[in-house]
Amino acid sequence: MTKTLIDAPLTQSDGVAAVDRALAIATALAQAGTPQSLADIARLTGMYKSTLLRLLASLERSGLVVQRVDKRYALGPLAFLFGRTFETSYGLREAIQPVMEWLVQQGTESPSFHVQHGSDTRLCLCRIDSAHSTLDRVRVGDMLPLHKGAPGKVLRAYGSGMPPEGTEAELVFTSFGERDPLCGAISSPVFGPGNTLLGALSLSGPLERFSDLAVQRMTGLLLAAAERATLSMGGRWPGPKGQGLKMKVRQQ
Repeated sequence: MTKTLIDAPLTQSDGVAAVDRALAIATALAQAGTPQSLADIARLTGMYKSTLLRLLASLERSGLVVQRVDKRYALGPLAFLFGRTFETSYGLREAIQPVMEWLVQQGTESPSFHVQHGSDTRLCLCRIDSAHSTLDRVRVGDMLPLHKGAPGKVLRAYGSGMPPEGTEAELVFTSFGERDPLCGAISSPVFGPGNTLLGALSLSGPLERFSDLAVQRMTGLLLAAAERATLSMGGRWPGPKGQGLKMKVRQQ
């Protein structure tokens, strides 16, 4: 994992730098996904252990970080509160969950919703397993590479916003064995107010079930779901309602 900060001694007037470092610690713990030792955090952030101990003590007092009985550190209850508040504020779950459930009812592969997290990772915010007996291994809270997989392609393509109206756009991106050699995925953007990209809605599963016919069928369902989610979030789906821009499917 890339180090987030080059360490330097803190002074009493270095409040902004202290906040930056504290957030870097919380981000490192979130990206790691498992409790980390002091040595692990030092390696991930590039900070001295003495600096980390002071900042971790402050983060513990706030509840953003907790130290477990095994002396490893993990995100605390404040992080959970932040996540719940984020969902409530943006209404993402209310908009995304119904369309994901609808996709599963149509017999698609497992739907998930991803947002960019940092410069080189994406975060799985929502996930529902399909009704199939075998599944891929994506779970809520997983940090995945931004530069691999269909959702990452969506986030990179639309990170700066929707293309001008009337422009031919790629609304469906695919990946076959790119992030995981046994996994396939297709993904489409979801927009919010002001044509901002909210995230990438995707369908993923075992590569063997991503035949040309299956991809063609799921593409239509995915586009319908992404459009519905976009309208629910107050966004504008590209092109006429129910049609979108002239669609291209980018394949890996």
